[in-house]
Amino acid sequence: MKLSSKPAVVVVGSLNMDMVAHSRRLPAPGETLVGHDFVMAPGGKGGNQAVAAARLGASVAFVSHVGTRQHGEALLQALRDEGINTSGCAVDPLALPGIAVIMVASEGGENSIVYVPGSNALLNAADVQASAQLLQSARVVVAQLEVPMPAIAEAFALARAAGVTTVLNAAPALAVDAGLLALSDWLVVNETEARQMSGKADAAEAAKALLQRGPRAVLVTLGSQGALLVDASGEHRVAAQAVKAIDTVGAGDTFVGGLATGLAEGMSPLDAVRLGQAAAAIAVSRSGVQSAMPRRAEIR
Repeated sequence: MKLSSKPAVVVVGSLNMDMVAHSRRLPAPGETLVGHDFVMAPGGKGGNQAVAAARLGASVAFVSHVGTRQHGEALLQALRDEGINTSGCAVDPLALPGIAVIMVASEGGENSIVYVPGSNALLNAADVQASAQLLQSARVVVAQLEVPMPAIAEAFALARAAGVTTVLNAAPALAVDAGLLALSDWLVVNETEARQMSGKADAAEAAKALLQRGPRAVLVTLGSQGALLVDASGEHRVAAQAVKAIDTVGAGDTFVGGLATGLAEGMSPLDAVRLGQAAAAIAVSRSGVQSAMPRRAEIR
């Protein structure tokens, strides 16, 4: 697939290798169980969002710090196989990439996860500055909180200076300083993250409180209840599409990838939200994470 030198969407974020072991139940402390299935697959919120956008037709580039001591080359190749430009990735042969060790109980679906950030934690301002041309030629720059916030702030500052729209997916829920929020055109959070960041129990009140901290728009995803967009024009609710959910892991990343794609295409904010919702609705109706993300032709 041809890689564009001028991507519409640049994702600044994490890249992990997910190691998923399935057993009948989760082990008790000190217990060893015999499992029945094992899968190793690319993951990380950054990688997931980049793949989601690429599957929906966006020209995508990825900015990250990727350890190649183990698994890193495979992770980079998986992005390239999706047509994603990886020239913005700082390759570190001495570091391990991010690793997620996941245990899943086949009876009941409970899971237990240990996440080791690895080289994701090494992304720095110098790495980002080396990708300034990619960032400033994009239409949308997206980041999550699985990489250091100073690197995100540097990326958003470069993007905003060039008039590029910035989207911060504040996940996992961490304290975000006012400077980064002020550089974010969009703040995207789920209901739990909105509550934790704002201290408000109600989604609308949480969104309004977060809007006062600097972003131009706050989008709260509400699962089966749809999404709530709050900006200077007021509150806008978008209903969710009714689907039978089989696997909701990665739904939020699929949504963000769709939102970014819609914004890059010049859609109205609400239409971009609807594109993200449609993509996520298809993804949750199938098992898997990146493998479940839809192509654009699947969206009506």
